Amino acid sequence: MKVILTADVRGCGKKGEIKEVANGYGQNYLLKNGLARLADASAMSHKQQVESANAFHKARELEEAKALAKKLSGLQMSFKLKAGENGKTFGSVTSKEISEKLAELGYSIDKKKIDSDQIKAAGRYPVSLKLHPEVSAQIFVMVEAI
Repeated sequence: MKVILTADVRGCGKKGEIKEVANGYGQNYLLKNGLARLADASAMSHKQQVESANAFHKARELEEAKALAKKLSGLQMSFKLKAGENGKTFGSVTSKEISEKLAELGYSIDKKKIDSDQIKAAGRYPVSLKLHPEVSAQIFVMVEAI
């Protein structure tokens, strides 16, 4: 019996896979508990449509991330922090502050996607932004001591 799994089933497969299972197992466990549906023509067609829609959306997200990376690449932001005599600042520039500054400029980027250590001294620092698993951009943070 061929079934399409609608949920992850331990020892059988992952959601969305087409599996050949024993009739008893398929009828009495998988179909009865809603873990799978019979792999008939309409179910196969539906699965194919869902897969093509997912591929379309992933490709669109990738293109949007590439466009955003192109806009952000090389962007320079400046922060002013109080500093001591040796140039070391009182406080630091965190990914949250960078995210808020990007939001002011019109870019909505989550602070978890900003890859930077806490910046604790005056200077120019490169900061990497993970916009997509395959796309990243680099911006620069200038810290001025006042």
